[in-house]
Amino acid sequence: MIVAMKKVFLLLQKEHVAQGLDKLASLGVLHVEHQKLPAGPELNEVNDKLNIIEQALIILSAGAEEKKQHLSSQKSADPLITAQHIIDLQKRFGHLKEYSVTLRGLIDQWASWGNFDPQQITQLSGKNVYVKLYKIPQKQLQNLPPGVTVKIIFSEGSMLNCAVFSYGDFSLSFQEVELPKTSLLWMQQRLSEDARIMLNLKDQLQQQLCYNSALIAEKNVLIDQKDFYEVLKGMGQAEQLFHVKGYIPADTEKMLITEAKKNGWGIFTCLPLDVDAVPTLVRNPAWISFIKPLLKLLELVPGYNEIDISPLFIVFFSLFFGMLIGDAGYGLIYLLLNFWAHKKFGAKIKDKSAFFLFYILSFCAIIWGILTATFFGQEWLLRLGIKPLVPALGSVVFIQALCFFIGAVHLSLAHGWRAVLKAPALIALAEVGWICVIWAVFFLAKNLILGDVFPGFANWLIITGLVLVLFFTSPQKNILKTIGEGLGTIALSLVNNFTDVVSYIRLFAVGLAGVAIADAFNAMAAGVFKKGDILTIIAAALIVIFGHALNIILGPMSILVHGVRLNVLEFCSHISVTWSGFNYKPFSKNNIK
Repeated sequence: MIVAMKKVFLLLQKEHVAQGLDKLASLGVLHVEHQKLPAGPELNEVNDKLNIIEQALIILSAGAEEKKQHLSSQKSADPLITAQHIIDLQKRFGHLKEYSVTLRGLIDQWASWGNFDPQQITQLSGKNVYVKLYKIPQKQLQNLPPGVTVKIIFSEGSMLNCAVFSYGDFSLSFQEVELPKTSLLWMQQRLSEDARIMLNLKDQLQQQLCYNSALIAEKNVLIDQKDFYEVLKGMGQAEQLFHVKGYIPADTEKMLITEAKKNGWGIFTCLPLDVDAVPTLVRNPAWISFIKPLLKLLELVPGYNEIDISPLFIVFFSLFFGMLIGDAGYGLIYLLLNFWAHKKFGAKIKDKSAFFLFYILSFCAIIWGILTATFFGQEWLLRLGIKPLVPALGSVVFIQALCFFIGAVHLSLAHGWRAVLKAPALIALAEVGWICVIWAVFFLAKNLILGDVFPGFANWLIITGLVLVLFFTSPQKNILKTIGEGLGTIALSLVNNFTDVVSYIRLFAVGLAGVAIADAFNAMAAGVFKKGDILTIIAAALIVIFGHALNIILGPMSILVHGVRLNVLEFCSHISVTWSGFNYKPFSKNNIK
């Protein structure tokens, strides 16, 4: 659920501002709203230092992947100097790497010409001896002017690469090759020397890994300093008084008032106004909080005045995952991969919600696969006489009807939730009206797409629903305005209700596509396997592995495209959640040990 917030104003005397902010940061409850844009030399200096430390940490993180032996952590006398040294080493390594690429290109270009010193050729011109390099077509070799001597160095098809000699300067009407700045031997020696230096620089960079922990600690200190100066420079000021504005969870109000009295701060708290930019803090039980990593990945935050749909999100997202993946074998693969990742990286990750979320999702895919008799495909199990545990799930028509039913239930819950929040106001009846419309649309979809008979009571559902929406969307004393508002809402939303319910058929279509791909690759592999020799057996195995690996990789992508969409777009449009919020981030100094 979204935690209720209180708006807070704090007054601090000028001489006590730094001490007061330090204490406020230690409390870690106030989400600060700046009164002006934070700026100043202190803030710029901290940002510059933080940028240097972060650059060094990025460089070390790349080197850590290649370092085999363990280096014990060491303290740095000056982390900033250490970080700058790391950056300088990386810059030099990068410059040499770029130049090595250029050198290799030049060596490849001049290798066929052989080793010669361009400086000596240039010096010959002082003695009236000229040597130039040309590309001459073989047919034109006999048409050279008198007084020049040609030496063919190498040929490229019908094109001859030649060295042309003459007493006195000359020019030919062929493509001249500009002399290199250095000899081939020098290039090769320089490339070898640069490679040696690069290895040394790389080793020096890896030796700096021992300072990684020290740099991280310095980064955390700088982050706290940055937060401090941002709050300080963003405070309002009136003569000798500084004031800070922000938001706190309502359950911390008494504690903050008590601390304000102890420290001599002026404090005023009140409820936020509708126009206030209030941050969102969501607190849920552990089983609901498993969905938090997904919402964080998608950067979805409900607005403060919106509804936290996390409970329904995790329930229906898990169901959608099971239906879209639809294969117990794939679910087992995801489960094992998640178990491996949990064991390998779990100790390094503080929030393990993502692992538990994937356990839930993997089990949902396994359960749906068991119910539909799908394990790395379905056709081969049917041939063995293994049928779905729930026979109805083997019917295409039933699955499509089930998708429509899930859509109707999902969207009805959205309007039902809104009705509960609006009750006992009459406008809650408009939400009841939309629930009636949704179920009438459900029967209409079954009639138009599946050919089912449209029941007579569904006519009353649509009539009742439209009447409720018409008169209770915006009930006013003026009946004409009431009807006008209702008609406008119906015109905008009626067709959307039909398309939204029908859109849940994507659960069937995408799930069926995954099973069809698996069955297709299984059939291809079986056809190849029948030939019986060792090469075809290996080929059949590769076909099976490739086909199922493709499904396993594409499966999570379909979840992001379809499973998330049904929750974030269709459902949220009916419950009026626009994800317009931003996270509650209290001013704190938790980074400093």
